[in-house]
Parts: sequence; structure tokens; C-alpha cells
Amino acid sequence: MAQEVNGFKLEQRHGKARVRVGRVWRHTHDGSHHFVEWNVSISLLSHCLSSYANDDNSEIVATDTMKNTVYAKAKECTERISAEEFAISLGKHFCSFYPQVFTAIINIIEKPWERATVGGKPHIHGFKLGSEMHTAEAIVQQSGALKLTSGIEGLSLLKTTQSGFEGFVRDKYTVLPETRERMLATEVSASWRYSYDSVSAVPGKSLYFTERYSEVKKALMETFFGRPEVGVYSPSVQRTLYLMGNTVLRRFVDVSSIHLKMPNIHFLPVNLSSKENPSMVKFENDVFLPTDEPHGSIEATLSRLTSKM
Repeated sequence: MAQEVNGFKLEQRHGKARVRVGRVWRHTHDGSHHFVEWNVSISLLSHCLSSYANDDNSEIVATDTMKNTVYAKAKECTERISAEEFAISLGKHFCSFYPQVFTAIINIIEKPWERATVGGKPHIHGFKLGSEMHTAEAIVQQSGALKLTSGIEGLSLLKTTQSGFEGFVRDKYTVLPETRERMLATEVSASWRYSYDSVSAVPGKSLYFTERYSEVKKALMETFFGRPEVGVYSPSVQRTLYLMGNTVLRRFVDVSSIHLKMPNIHFLPVNLSSKENPSMVKFENDVFLPTDEPHGSIEATLSRLTSKM
């Protein structure tokens, strides 16, 4: 929100970035531990014009205070909560505890620690690092209004067949051959906006958003791969991306929109020959050169017609 300062228009915010916090929950009834690691970034929109115009810092919430608040609020979470719940909790705190703060933007990246399996059994206090990361953003206003977004970063997917690319524009610059047989690989970045427009409307069920994150990830993967016995044909990354987003919106009524970014990571056929050995490596859909530079970049947003963007 723009504010006037000495005849000028000023838009400002301040915050603390990359506050890393780990939280362990220990259950005495079975001895099991649960662990999360969050990277928290905070941005506050507040009425502190005097700090810009008059050398008066009396309305500024120090960024070091924001950092300390993350640890204090993590300590207060005596039961397991999702990244989304923690983001909302922080946003509510900053907007209620400090009257000059009218909007708090909380971003969280959850590191993918997964329970380790030893001898086929889940370990009660052992964890290993996975790959894709769970993200969350809560924009909380002093009025209680909310914009809540979840996401996934670094979801690497690949299938070795059932992909093609035909019928595209051909001109004097085109050398790419058409094909109905190629590998399809990508690293999915997805973010989906929930329909809850106020803090009071958020479901009270414990770990609701952690479960929804897992369900959305499952839906994306099922649509990309198809049935495990036969798969599904992909005529383009664009078509597959659309079907993935469509599945999420149809399956989860509280998701109002989804943005997907799917770079086309290439696996180029390898043919090697020399005068002495003309068929050193003859390509038969079996030997490829992986390369991600340059790569195709495909992204789109799919939303309901009544979605609040």
C-alpha cells in the first residue's frame, strides 16, 4: 500500500529472511519422534513512515525480534503442525501484537526430512533427507483476511516412453524432427492457492495441510505417469501440464487455482561413429545424453472461473 511522505509516494516493507528452525516433537506413549526443518522469511507492512522521513524508529519492529519470535512460536507449538499452520500463526501474531503492522507475509520452505527405514521398519527417531520441498505462504491482514498458498519445488519426474511431439510450427529455422517416441523428464514447480479467505475459515483439523500437500503431490504424479501397468501417452508437456492442473482442481474443492512450471529436461539420443568404427554406438532408444541447458520452459496457471486471484 502506497503512502505519502513529503509529497512523494512511498511503498515499503521490512522483514527477516532465511530464519532456519528445526523442531522435534517427542511422543512418550511410543517413544517416537517427529521432526521438521523450516526456512522462514517474514515481511511486514506497517505504519512506520517516521523512520523514513523523520529519523524516528519508534514504530519499527526490529528484524532480530522477528527472528526470535520464530523460535519462541516454534517452542509454543506443543503438538505437530503443518508449515501452513505455522505461517498463519506467525502472521496472526505480528498483526495482533503490533498495532502498526497491518499485513504480515510469511514464507516457509520445509526441508524434506523423511523417516528412515531400517530393516524394513520405520525408525522411531531416524530421518533421511529426501528431494522435493514443501513450500507455504500466508498473507495475513490485521482484519483477519487471509491468502494461503502451498507448493512443491524440485519434484523431478521422468518416464522413458509414451511421450511425443508432433504437428508443431515448422519454418526455415526448424530442425527438430517430429516423434512419437521420446523420453519425458521435468522438474515440477507447483503452487496452489486455497479458497479460504480468512483465518477463521481455515480447517481446524490437525495437520490438514500436510495431508493435502501429500494428496496434491500424489495427484500430480498419478496424472504425469498414468496407470502403473500401462502408463499414459503425452503429446506435449503443455498437454500433460494442463491435465495435471485439471486433476488437482477437480479432486480438491478447496484449491481455487494452481500454477505449474515444468521445464523440459532433454535426453538426447547418442550416435557415435568413426571412419574405423561406423557403428561405435548405434542408437536404439537406449543410450542418451542428459542435458538441462538449454531447456524448454513451459508454465501455466489454471483457476476456477470464480477463483479469487
